Amino acid sequence: MQVMINARSEKMRGSLWRKPISGIAKIILLFYAIITLYPLYWLGISAFKSNQEFFNRPYSWPQHWQLDNITRAWDLGNMGRAVLNSTIVTISALLLTIVLGMLAAYVLARFPFKLNGAVKGLFLLGMLIPIHSTLVPLFIFMNKLGMLNTYWSLILPYTAFELPIAIFLGMSYIVSIPREVEEAAMIDGNGWWGIFGRIIFPLSLPIVATITILAFLRFWNDFSFALVFINSQALKTLPLSLSLFSDGFGTDYSLTMGAMFIAAIPTIVIFLIFQEQIMKGMVAGSVKG
Repeated sequence: MQVMINARSEKMRGSLWRKPISGIAKIILLFYAIITLYPLYWLGISAFKSNQEFFNRPYSWPQHWQLDNITRAWDLGNMGRAVLNSTIVTISALLLTIVLGMLAAYVLARFPFKLNGAVKGLFLLGMLIPIHSTLVPLFIFMNKLGMLNTYWSLILPYTAFELPIAIFLGMSYIVSIPREVEEAAMIDGNGWWGIFGRIIFPLSLPIVATITILAFLRFWNDFSFALVFINSQALKTLPLSLSLFSDGFGTDYSLTMGAMFIAAIPTIVIFLIFQEQIMKGMVAGSVKG
């Protein structure tokens, strides 16, 4: 009886300690969330200020909401065309990255062969290469192929540099899927393509969502590749259109903030759509199926 009383008192003492720690953790997380979301809030209010108010009252709500900042930025930056170009490039590169990355991840995770380790090492090496160090060789290569000023001059490099991380994320998730599921599908008459398309890929949707949001952020916000490979006004992407509001003599901050607000909306929407799947994908492989 004494042992039971002591155990119960220890349990109560532990619960009393956990409650303050849990409260402190919530306060820290709330503080972190505020710090993380504040730049987005500041961008939102700055997009509707005049240049004078932007400098005089940088952290307060607009006294006079300049709604025409959005429309003027849209028209002057030709952002309709820029959004279309960014959408075409981003969606195309995303599809290639997901399809090729998950196929390669499935092969490397499930099929042992002599060069399996060497291939994994090759993709790991691809993650270590500084992306911007390849700009000059890629420019020369694409110039000889006549690919400059085309969508492919952005789609192919984006896909190539995103594949290594997509493959490693996909491998970590596929390894956690029980092999018995594939064996049951094979008994039902499915081949390898059927197993991948009907079993593996649907079960891997959480990690696919994670790959999607990571790749989307890189593709949508890229400036350096678009600056080097695209010169045609008709093919300029959204980051290039943002640079039009700044020159060597000054920056129109009201229009710049309006344009940045427009550019940030698709990223927010994509994250809100995939947030549940992203959370599942972030813990991929932590629990074996």
